[in-house]
Amino acid sequence: MVAGLAKHTAKRVKTAPMSEAIVNQTIARTPAEDADSGVGAWEHVSFSIVHAFAAGLLTILRLRGLYHVARGFGTIEWLVNYKRRRRFAAALEAVLGRRPTGYERRRHTREYFCQNRCDRLFYLIFDRIPRDQAAGLLTFHNRELFDEAVARGRGVYTTLAHHGAQHILGLLMPLHGYKVAGVRDRREGALRRFVQSRLDRLYPGLGRARVLFADAFPRETYRCLQEGYALGSALDISRVRDANQKHEEVEIFGQRRFFPTGPIRIALHCRSPVLQAFVLPEPGFRYRFDVVGILIDPDAVEEEAAAVRQAIHTYAKNVEAQTRARPSLISRV
Repeated sequence: MVAGLAKHTAKRVKTAPMSEAIVNQTIARTPAEDADSGVGAWEHVSFSIVHAFAAGLLTILRLRGLYHVARGFGTIEWLVNYKRRRRFAAALEAVLGRRPTGYERRRHTREYFCQNRCDRLFYLIFDRIPRDQAAGLLTFHNRELFDEAVARGRGVYTTLAHHGAQHILGLLMPLHGYKVAGVRDRREGALRRFVQSRLDRLYPGLGRARVLFADAFPRETYRCLQEGYALGSALDISRVRDANQKHEEVEIFGQRRFFPTGPIRIALHCRSPVLQAFVLPEPGFRYRFDVVGILIDPDAVEEEAAAVRQAIHTYAKNVEAQTRARPSLISRV
């Protein structure tokens, strides 16, 4: 899932323990989310076994030790999964725009496997981490810029990218007082449903991320922004879902791609600020919400088409620069 972000109030909420008003407010599910929220019997059993094993390791090793265990499993996977190593090497060459050296290929490929395993393990055992400790695992860069946009009270649209752990951001942001909404593909993984079902049972009062389908009618998108959410989605798609959707042609990694402009246009119609941000992993199961800047200020737009075009090209350049700076975050390998 690609998580989006928003606040419960226009005022900035500190990262200290949540207020009762925030804890007791549950974010309603969408009808689409209720329709496929179940987990199959076999999936439930297999995930429960792995969850119990990981929870036991967490009790013994604590979070720091479990992080090193996850990186160890990632290293083993890096050694044995040669097919995926080969696919990542091809993706790395496309991102860098040149043939990487042997050292670069090994370093970035191993880090990719390790980070992928850390993200999955952290997501699986998130419900076993105390709330205050979990909230401290998320830090912010340019938070004041994000909070100022939220304080306008018209919702915020945050453009994310597929390079990063947005699904984890959707778990951590509610702990800081934000109500969150995100867009994901309809073909949802069973792991997210399993984790969310555990969180709903253990913490029924904790605001959850509101999930929208990428191919659904945009009515819910309008509603989220009008209700003060900051909706987040990744625009760096690899394929056009619908020929009738509006797109902008951009150049990224030496290729011509078509990125959707619909979410940005909806944000402008709702007079919601449009920001760009990345979710960057850090050692020890820590993550940083890095707000790059405002792509469009709706109060300063003179001509919508030109503003959208400029925003989408700026977005593509930032994604390209960030991915080349941290190529281990390459996804969909």
